[in-house]
Amino acid sequence: MTQARPYEDDGFDAGDEFLGDDFSTPSDPFLDAATVEARLRGEIAGAADPFDEPLQPVPQPAGTSGFGAKLAAANRTAPDFISEADPAPSRPRVEARASDLSAVSPGLYGEVDADAGDVIQPVPRISIEAFCERPETGALIHNAGADRRLARAHVNVELGGLAGAIERFHDESTPNLLIIETGMRGAQLFAQLDELASVCDGDTRIIIIGAANDIALYRELMRRGVSEYLVPPMTPLHLIRTISGLFVDPDAPFAGRSIAFIGAKGGVGSSTIAHNIAWCMGELQHMDTVLVDLDLSFGTAGLDFNQDPAQTIGHALADPDRLDDALLDRLLVKCGERLSLFSAPATLESDWDFGSEAFETVLEKVRRQAPYVALDLPHAWSPWVRRTLLSAEQVVVTVTPDLACLRNAKNLFDLVRQNRPNDEPPKVIVNMAGCPKKPDIPLKDFSDALGTAPLLVLPFEPALFGRQPITAR
Repeated sequence: MTQARPYEDDGFDAGDEFLGDDFSTPSDPFLDAATVEARLRGEIAGAADPFDEPLQPVPQPAGTSGFGAKLAAANRTAPDFISEADPAPSRPRVEARASDLSAVSPGLYGEVDADAGDVIQPVPRISIEAFCERPETGALIHNAGADRRLARAHVNVELGGLAGAIERFHDESTPNLLIIETGMRGAQLFAQLDELASVCDGDTRIIIIGAANDIALYRELMRRGVSEYLVPPMTPLHLIRTISGLFVDPDAPFAGRSIAFIGAKGGVGSSTIAHNIAWCMGELQHMDTVLVDLDLSFGTAGLDFNQDPAQTIGHALADPDRLDDALLDRLLVKCGERLSLFSAPATLESDWDFGSEAFETVLEKVRRQAPYVALDLPHAWSPWVRRTLLSAEQVVVTVTPDLACLRNAKNLFDLVRQNRPNDEPPKVIVNMAGCPKKPDIPLKDFSDALGTAPLLVLPFEPALFGRQPITAR
């Protein structure tokens, strides 16, 4: 390179940053065009080909980001496109890699959705096959398949992309839903989609996960019969909501939001809190609410609201298929303008041995009656309690500030988080805080152990809470 000119030299030096070190510096800094062209073509012996060296990035001024930089950043985060020269895809299963989802970059796939307030309806019993190009996408779909809203569906995830799906279903019938990830677009994509359509059953629906946020591509895919086109970033709930929208009848009755209340141990006041919150939702917040007392042998909701109905939830559980809206309307007891009670039998005359399916059927029909359903669960562990707890939209755990509650609440939180990774964690309510002559475990210890601060801390008020069952208020 030529020597740096003095600061006061304002002239133009053609040698500055234009000629490489391998070029001889002529006496005349302006080379004639013929010589330059000959050197570029390599016709002059010893002249280096400037295209032999890789291009060096042009330094960008600090604080600026031009179109090229933005495009490069977008390309770095976009999935790699596959080309026609790529080898045939292999199809190893990725169920064992579901734990890899925790390592997926949130910038591409997003965090767990915040509660949007809507209720995603459970997907019916369908078969879902997914063919992905990226293990991260396969893990994300596997995560969605483990969600409570897809509990009835059979989900299988493989690697292989669009080509893998075509190869697989040449000799097999297609499932109810195909989810395919592909980075292709244009003629190559449409050619392979046409080939896939030739082996698909007529009732199979297809979701494409692509890389290009292109409205023209989206419209063309819809025209060709693709059910939905998704582009990252996305979360498992995005996919679940899309699947639910494809297979749940929009004209079917709505399902209310269920809130399950359970105590970390017996006697912590979970039922009292459930009853009071249900009353506040109905009478103070003016939201139609149904309170369901699921403690069949010892439930106290009837006592708290001064109700003694002749028929209870026990009759509905005995024959759940017979329960319809008209019969359910007769079984529910009005406890206010917007609050209804589905009371427990509260008797020991029966063992009340019902299967999980009976509870699920009855509660599904109850959820059609109101936007909110409060479930007062007993402090007992059985398959139907576990299933009801994990299927609720929100879980509220009531504790007292002692060691047994801390341990049990931690177990409940771990169970719920493990089985509901796409839902917000349970809420915790601390009851009977500051009980005289009884040391409390600090609230900070509860927060650290459970990973969340208490939603509510209620003081020990025996006179106030003891008067409630007597006055039925």
